[in-house]
Amino acid sequence: MKILHLISSPRGEASFSIKLGNAIVEKLQEANPGNTLTVHDLTNTPFPHLEEVHINSFFTPKENHTAELTAAIKHSDEAIAELEDSDVIVIGVPMYNFGIASTLKAWIDHIARAGKTFRYSENGPKGLVKNKKVYLAISSGGVYSEGPMKPYDFTESYLRAVLGFMGMTDVTVYRAEGVSVPGLKDLALDKAIESIAI
Repeated sequence: MKILHLISSPRGEASFSIKLGNAIVEKLQEANPGNTLTVHDLTNTPFPHLEEVHINSFFTPKENHTAELTAAIKHSDEAIAELEDSDVIVIGVPMYNFGIASTLKAWIDHIARAGKTFRYSENGPKGLVKNKKVYLAISSGGVYSEGPMKPYDFTESYLRAVLGFMGMTDVTVYRAEGVSVPGLKDLALDKAIESIAI
């Protein structure tokens, strides 16, 4: 089994999403001896935010690529190849301003490509990335999985939508939430790790 662990928090050892993601990976490794692990820290090797040259490279036939377009599409091609080569994807998702980090959004913008990871048909769009298991390790200062703040959570809903659009519909979510809330923060991570079932 090949595991891809994506990190999108810049907080290093202080990050709850990284700690939770690492715990998921450890459980996966225990359950699947002989696995291989690739860790991609999107904060250390970030994908560029999409610019005109990237869009042009996506929609220009490869045989017509200039040197500039070939360089621009390299990030996307490498990310898609890494994704397709993986069986399981663990994504660390710290909540920033109710949504995902821009580093993670940039990665998504490079892998969500018509003709590569999805295609349009007469019956609507069809995801092309199949047979993947995805785990989301979401961390947040408050509680957003339920209660009055649930409508403010655009992490899980967005990721389920965009990953599902590409064909990745087998998604399991674990949350370390309330990490800034008195009375919850001391046990938030332990509670999340204890909930992990692989």
